[in-house]
Amino acid sequence: MTATSSSRARLSTTSTEDRGSGIAPIAPAARRLGAIQLAVLWGDLAVGVLVMAAGGTMVAPTDAGGLGLGFGPALAAILIGSVLGTLFLGLVAAAGHDHAVPTMVLLRPVLGRGGSYTASVVNVVQLVGWTAFEFWAMSLFAAKVSEEVFGFRAYGLWLVIVATASISLAVAGPTRVIREWLSRAGIWIVLATCGYLTVFLAVRTDWHELFATRHGGVGFPVAVDFVLAMPVSWLPLVADYNRFAASKRENLLGTWGFALGNAWIFALGALLVLFGRSVDSSPEGIAAGILGLSSATIVGVMLLVALLAGETDEAFADIYSSAVSIRNVFPTASRRVAVIGVGVLGAVIAGVVSASGYQTFLLLLGSVFVPLFAVLLAAWLIEGLGPVDQAPTWRWGMLVAWLAGVAAYQWAVPTGPPWWLDWVGRFPGAGRHGWLGASLPSFVASFAVASAALALDRGRRRRAAGESVAPDERVRDG
Repeated sequence: MTATSSSRARLSTTSTEDRGSGIAPIAPAARRLGAIQLAVLWGDLAVGVLVMAAGGTMVAPTDAGGLGLGFGPALAAILIGSVLGTLFLGLVAAAGHDHAVPTMVLLRPVLGRGGSYTASVVNVVQLVGWTAFEFWAMSLFAAKVSEEVFGFRAYGLWLVIVATASISLAVAGPTRVIREWLSRAGIWIVLATCGYLTVFLAVRTDWHELFATRHGGVGFPVAVDFVLAMPVSWLPLVADYNRFAASKRENLLGTWGFALGNAWIFALGALLVLFGRSVDSSPEGIAAGILGLSSATIVGVMLLVALLAGETDEAFADIYSSAVSIRNVFPTASRRVAVIGVGVLGAVIAGVVSASGYQTFLLLLGSVFVPLFAVLLAAWLIEGLGPVDQAPTWRWGMLVAWLAGVAAYQWAVPTGPPWWLDWVGRFPGAGRHGWLGASLPSFVASFAVASAALALDRGRRRRAAGESVAPDERVRDG
């Protein structure tokens, strides 16, 4: 079903600052991004300091805050999580293609307008959190380099610099960033830098010893959940960018750039930690590890600067999509004001976040967004996504399905602050089935409840339609 002209009119906003920044369906003439350009975007969004840090966390010892896996199990979890997560991304992008609207607007016919507003608020909260972690990682990374090379740390100065650069990209908008920065320079900088690091480590690593490394560690399904949380965190954003795709095929294929980038950089982060025999998988530890790889300081600095350049697009995407989600609730809000507000708030929060908080944050995101998009996919596969401008205020059955998935995730693998873990632990069986992981039970629970809710809705509509038919017409039909 294509987006109708009436939906264009009803979803249009008064702002003309950027046609791609609002919530109205994208005009066909503006949908020009091919699979290669989208793959460049998603591949680059999968590359960054935080992803390296997450890869390092997988193999760091548990007593140092890591997951404690050996390289072999970690690599298997990385591949499985990257493929499954990117499959979700591609399906959601394909589901939303005909409507050509941002993801949060796409949720209107699924959850109702009020439900999509609820999801938008949750999304803005997670994106502000991601913005803060991106700023924290880049600033900590840069501060370590300046401390080692130039003798000063200046975390606050680096925080101002990276925040300003990221906010500027978000103001520019996605089409300009993709065409003028990522396609022409950003992706090549990232490929050259990560390619150099990969070759350097590959030829100097004792692979037999590497695969023999063990640190005890968490269960394998939990490790898959940890990797899966990274692509899943992009699910609320995927249609914000893929609505510019030229076709549904380009839309679906372009997202697979994420699987390649995510698997590569996760594995590279694990290699860095194991090669350096480090227990510090934080961005600062990753920076120290890269500096320690080369006796030539200038080479290390160039590598770090290149990685920072590649990281800014993640922060750009978080800030830009925060503004888009805000405009789903407040369509006349200024994108520029929303972008600057989110960027400044993220910079303030970046002053208090920590590496331990990052791991919990990732798993907590999975508990919210895996079930949310199970509900969306159920609606798409079973009844299709109706017009976004004719959505009811609430679809309570679908909201219950979302919450059921969140509950299933938390029951399987309780995730959150200590007070939350204590409360969840009071439920029978909570936390005792970690061998299942949490993503699969969560997805199945939400999909099943959503399917049942959709079946009940169809039954009610049929009964209502039957009651509206005159008695003599029912006799003739019978």
